[in-house]
Amino acid sequence: MSVGMTAATTTFMGDSYTFIDCPGSVEFAHDMRAALPAVDAAVVVCEADERKLPQLQIIMRELEDMGVPRFLFLNKIDKANKRIRETLATLQPASRTPLVLRQIPIWKGDLIAGFVDLALERAFVYREHMPSEVIDLDAGDLDREKEARLSMLEKLADHDDRLLEQLLEDIPPPRDAVFDDLASELREGQICPVLLGCATRENGVLRLMKALRHEAPGIAATAARLGVSDEKTALAYVMKTTHLQHGGKLSLTRILRGHIADGDTIQSSGDGNGRVSGILTPNGGVDAKRSSAAAGDTVSLGKLDAVHTGETLTTGKTTPASIIDVAATPPVLATALAATDRKDDVKLGQALTRLVEEDPSLSVVHNPLTHEMVLWGQGEMHLRVAVERLKDRFGVSVKQHAPPVGYQETIRKTITQRGRHKKQSGGHGQFGDVVLDVKPLPRGSGVVFREKIVGGAVPKNYIGAVEEGVGDGMSRGPLGFPVIDIEVTLTDGSYHSVDSSDQAFRTAARIGVAEALPQCAPVLLEPIHVVEIVCPTDATAKINSILSGRRGQILGFDTREGWTGWDVVRAMMPEAEIGDLIVEVRSATAGSGGFTRQFDHMAEVIGRAADQIIAAHSAAA
Repeated sequence: MSVGMTAATTTFMGDSYTFIDCPGSVEFAHDMRAALPAVDAAVVVCEADERKLPQLQIIMRELEDMGVPRFLFLNKIDKANKRIRETLATLQPASRTPLVLRQIPIWKGDLIAGFVDLALERAFVYREHMPSEVIDLDAGDLDREKEARLSMLEKLADHDDRLLEQLLEDIPPPRDAVFDDLASELREGQICPVLLGCATRENGVLRLMKALRHEAPGIAATAARLGVSDEKTALAYVMKTTHLQHGGKLSLTRILRGHIADGDTIQSSGDGNGRVSGILTPNGGVDAKRSSAAAGDTVSLGKLDAVHTGETLTTGKTTPASIIDVAATPPVLATALAATDRKDDVKLGQALTRLVEEDPSLSVVHNPLTHEMVLWGQGEMHLRVAVERLKDRFGVSVKQHAPPVGYQETIRKTITQRGRHKKQSGGHGQFGDVVLDVKPLPRGSGVVFREKIVGGAVPKNYIGAVEEGVGDGMSRGPLGFPVIDIEVTLTDGSYHSVDSSDQAFRTAARIGVAEALPQCAPVLLEPIHVVEIVCPTDATAKINSILSGRRGQILGFDTREGWTGWDVVRAMMPEAEIGDLIVEVRSATAGSGGFTRQFDHMAEVIGRAADQIIAAHSAAA
């Protein structure tokens, strides 16, 4: 399984083609979302395996929403155990666009020996690692070919009235007209042609290349689809950003209009600019230098440090408008990181910044309580690859552990408590004295401070220090967690005209809070989230079982709007149970399921569960 986008350029029948290989896993889908809007056509490689249908459906939906013309290449056809019509019927639910069979297999017993090109009306037998050989069909295969070709033409006629009239009048349509229909209906997203083959044996690959050459749209159609106006200045789109270990930054870019030369000054839609320092033709890591690139070319532009993936570039003097909006998918799994060698802390921060720039579906947050970096990603493999890249490309080894759950605590009882700080050590001493009323508040109230001082028992200039001391005391309660939903009122106190100070009253308030909280019946709180899981319908029962086993309260489920064979399951779940939830969800859904989460409220944890959490937190402190 590929875990990153790669690009390679080649020639076929005198024309240049750049192929961009995108991972099929949902964990690495951001590369696909960022790159594919700017390609001329996509080839979705799939197998006749019903278990992989949900993943195929996700990819097809992405392409449909982008408006990208697409072919379906049915791979490993030599191992197919179904007739082609059954296979097509199995795959059709994955595509809202009609799947149009361009070829049918030629069977020799139980083995597929070749195929018939329904548009070309020619038959070929496979030869391993060699071009297929043209053959004549026997009578049985001729009947199958005529029936399958008619089915293809009928689907094309849904969008071509002239072809429909010809079919109704039994007039054979000209072959050139059929190819024109295939090309135009592919370009408009009205059909998805299906071709057959076996990539490892190179069977069907040549016919696929010829279909791309004759039927796939070119750069002019792609630019029009993206709304690129017809002007002279160059316009390009950044598909991918890569930081090489010793070669600087490369921006994989599709030229949509005009041309870009080495040394040109570039403006980006992100308000960045820079000078192109090197242009490379991508070729799977063995890139070739060139002096310029023209419309239709896909090249790597060197050292554009202020340019990022998803931005539009121009050689003009005005900032270009963004033409493609690529939103990052919300992350679903996190790991807390620390450099194995503390001397690498700064290096780790820099490396994480570069990783996130390359892959915006990663994100990094700083935990203010533990002072750790928390790396968020799209799944277990996604995070594993990111950590490997930290070591292999940036030379930073890290320690990992699960991020802490956001436990907090509150109180159940009201109490009045005095806090007193007095210290005498020669010269000016320290003196602060406060009386605090401490009481619980409803959930979501936070920490509230009030003062009701009468007669100047605590001078007004010290009130702010008392409030700061109360805040200090709330940072860690008697159970070891931050304290919330509590009101503290300063009602009385005393001061010394010489020894009192801001620091003394801040300390007195902190002492008062620390002595009050253990007497207020403290209780542990855990965060509860609303979780929405999307999954294939045949996995819904498994998902319900997973949620129930993780203390989830199932709120209900619905069919997923616009998605045949998918459900949405909603539940309330403790944050502690969500940490690795995605691992189980993906396992239950053959890698296709996902979820979103949103904080809802804090809930009490009591009994043995609370005791275990408090003990574990205390041991780790």
